[in-house]
Amino acid sequence: MRQRTLGKNPGATITVSEIGYGCFGLSGVYGAANDAESVKIIRKAVELGVTMIDTADAYGPFHNEELVGKALPGIRDKVILATKFGQRFNPDGTRSICGTPDYVRSACEGSLKRLGVDHIDLYYQHRVDKGVPIEDTVGAMAELVKAGKVRNIGLSEVSVANLRRAHKVHPITAVQSELSLWSRQDETDILPACRELGVGYVAYSPLGRGFLTGTVESAEKFEQKDVRRSMPRFTAANLDHNLQLVWQIGELARAKGATPAQLALAWVLAKGPDVVPIPGTRREARLVENLKAAEVTLTAAEIERLEKLAAIGVVKGERYGEFMMGTVDR
Repeated sequence: MRQRTLGKNPGATITVSEIGYGCFGLSGVYGAANDAESVKIIRKAVELGVTMIDTADAYGPFHNEELVGKALPGIRDKVILATKFGQRFNPDGTRSICGTPDYVRSACEGSLKRLGVDHIDLYYQHRVDKGVPIEDTVGAMAELVKAGKVRNIGLSEVSVANLRRAHKVHPITAVQSELSLWSRQDETDILPACRELGVGYVAYSPLGRGFLTGTVESAEKFEQKDVRRSMPRFTAANLDHNLQLVWQIGELARAKGATPAQLALAWVLAKGPDVVPIPGTRREARLVENLKAAEVTLTAAEIERLEKLAAIGVVKGERYGEFMMGTVDR
């Protein structure tokens, strides 16, 4: 698989496969998952050339990092390991955002233990704590770099203003945020700022949480614990409208000799050599399908057609429910 470089600043650069693997879906958020099969698919992804494996302490919570830790023996040296901190789960079952220096340090120690590693290649602040100056949070992350526990620093769902402030404290290697044909909000501000600062961009949910694969017909078919049931874009009020986009993408994909998922991923890849999508799946056939998207080349006319169909504002509904949208730093 071809490689891409994230980050252009000295000491804040990593090279990864042009398509990574996101592990979020392996912790039951999109329906039941089997741990043994999940370990197999992580290892299969690496076998097929994927080098970026993405997880977070909030996935599960904690289960996902433990799962990735079980998959790493024998392949750790082939993997750029990314994880995240910042979503704290409280004893009463509620969730809060925390970016205090003490929490940064304790969260890192917890992740290292669960993953069974001595360092994290790319450590993200999962969500910005609006009550803590980002300089304090990133300062603590920089200390982890000096201690050898973290190699590179990243931020997730960060505003341009806070990205600039953070980058002055320590070079940021990558921003991870949602980017796909139905989540194009970062093209107007975050992505240009990343390029100005020499920061890479990692696109999570590049398939719209499975929506852009053309396999979603109704939220009622999701399992009861599937998080998409609570996401506005999947509700009955918005789904029929949003399906129009998927059907049109499907028509273009068939004309191209590709699947809808491959066309959607090819569009993300075409955003630039500093953009790395991290689709996730629980099925080997889908994994292979996703990785073959790297073989799909879009012409300028095809990109223009896709972007007209999926113009910013066309999709109905927010990306998340009210609480999670409140954690997005925009």
